[in-house]
Formats: sequence, structure tokens, C-alpha cells
Amino acid sequence: MSVSPQILSDRAAALLKNLVDSYISDGQPVGSKQLADLAGLDICTATIRNVMSDLEKKGLVKAPHTSSGKIPTEQGLRMFVDTMLEVQPLKKQLFSKLKQQLHPDQDKTTLINQANRILSELTHMTGVITVPKNSQSRLRHIEFLPLSEKRVLAIMVTNEKEVQNRVVHLDMAYSAEQLQAAGNYLNQHFSGQDIFSVRHELLSDLNRTRKNMDAIMQTVIDVADKALSDVEQKAQPYLIQGKTNLVRYGNGADMKHMQHMLEMFDHQREMLGLLDRCIKGDGVKIFIGNEVGIEGLGNCSVISAPYTSNGEMLGALGVIGPTRINYDRVIPIVDVTARLLSEALNT
Repeated sequence: MSVSPQILSDRAAALLKNLVDSYISDGQPVGSKQLADLAGLDICTATIRNVMSDLEKKGLVKAPHTSSGKIPTEQGLRMFVDTMLEVQPLKKQLFSKLKQQLHPDQDKTTLINQANRILSELTHMTGVITVPKNSQSRLRHIEFLPLSEKRVLAIMVTNEKEVQNRVVHLDMAYSAEQLQAAGNYLNQHFSGQDIFSVRHELLSDLNRTRKNMDAIMQTVIDVADKALSDVEQKAQPYLIQGKTNLVRYGNGADMKHMQHMLEMFDHQREMLGLLDRCIKGDGVKIFIGNEVGIEGLGNCSVISAPYTSNGEMLGALGVIGPTRINYDRVIPIVDVTARLLSEALNT
């Protein structure tokens, strides 16, 4: 249940804001005397304790231990984010650095990986980004180069400028001429088609005429099957960067919980459900604690934003951190990264 900001007096709001700021800074409970110093209000500690008691009754703060100070609850953090947070624009120097790292001359795969890496490094949190569905990748050109020990280098150009290189292990060795003929066949018959439908269509057609296959066609089916199958196996619906960054916010008492939380990043169904919620609508979205909706991530917050290409929604990117994440600093980083990634993909 959310609390309307009108319920709080100016004094209570100021104290709550200072309490949250302090908790975000060091993760420690805040006592009445410390809060009085932080707020700079000319009031006694007894009055502050009364205000804290009222905030506790409203579900905005709590005492983690009987004799300790107070920390904000999820509800208190939500009120802070929605009504008290003052997000500052990104510094020009950092903006220029981001724009340089996400320049449009890179292919889509590189840009997506770069954006995720940037988020994790700049925020010291776990970066997450959805990968566009593979149905959006169309084969433009493919060629095969022979390597040693029955290995072949498959070079695929998809969409307009994305290049993928795969080392394929085959059951037999093929000559450079055979591999060139296989590449020519695929480019002639399948250029412009979805790369995953190519394999299935190729196998379906050739399996029906296997008895009449000549050497070239046998090479095509063998090499293309292995190369495109390898791409399918490597396809991931989302990327995670910096999973262990969250460990720094834990301690020995909750390391078991931290281990469980790290394992949750590999649960595709739950993660995709969260990322689908991040995609809906425009702008930055913030999920705090249990709002994340994934068991094991109840002590975390997620800050995310969607990214697009030529008006088409491709996915979402964001960071996962503790609930005491530095919201005013992280929000603009996520927002600007999503915008710059979209701009780079639009060109």
C-alpha cells in the first residue's frame, strides 16, 4: 500500500529524505542524533524519535534491531524515489564518453554487448540487457574457409552490417573449392531470409532428395547444418554482466542468500518475465524489492529502460543492485545509455 506524500509534514518528509540518503550511502541504520545532524533542523532528538515512530506506523521506516536506529522500508524507498528524488543530468564529459563508446559504426551485437558492459562498469552493479529475437537476423552473405583438423571457419553477415564468425567442427575434411561452392549455393538461394528458417528449410528440402544428392549438395547440408546449428545453440535471450558485483553489498551472514540470488540470474523464465515488464511503455522504470517479482531478488532494485531501432522496440537494458542503489546517479546512466544505443541502432 503506497502512502500519499500529502500525509507527511514538511519536517517528516525532510527527515525521511535524509534518512534514505544516509542509508543509501552506507547501508547502516540511522539514529536520532545522527539524523538531527544530517537534517540540520533545530529540533531535539526526542522530537525526531516521535517523528520516526510516526513514520514507522505508516510503514515507511523500520528498526532492523531492537536497539538500533531506523532504515527505510520498501514503501519508504518508493516514496523517496517517487516524490523526493532529485535526478541530476549526466555530466557532459561522461555523456561524450558514452556517445563515443556507442558509436553507430559498430554492428548490433557489438553495440548491445558494449551497452551492457558500460552499465555494469559505470554503476558497479549487475548489467542486464535483452537480445533482439533471432527472427530479426537475416542472412546477407555466408562463406566457409577451411582450417586444420576437419574444422571450418564460417563467416556470416546478417542484416546490414553484423558479422559473426564461427569455427565449425565437421565429420570429414572439405576442400576450399567444395566450401566455396557450398557458400555460393546458400547465398544464391537463401540470401535475405531469416537465418534460423534457412537451416530448417535446407534440411527439409535436401532430406527429401538425399538419395539423389551430388557432392556439392552433400557439402552444403553438412556444413550449413553445423554452422547454423551452432548459431542457434549460442543464441541467448538476454545478457548478464557483472553478476558478482552484488557480492560487495553482502556480508558473511547473508552469503547463502547472495549465492541463491546469483543463481536466479540463470533462470530464464523469471528473468524474461521481469525484462518483459521493463519493455512495456516508454522511459525509465524502477522496481524496488518485492516489486521485482522474483523470489531471491527481494532485496534488490531494478532500474531499466527500453531501447529501439527505427521505431521498433528491440528490448530493455538496465541494472540490478541492492535496494539502497544510488538512484539519482544510476537513473540518468540507464536512461542515456538506452537512448544512445537506440540512436546507434537507428543509423
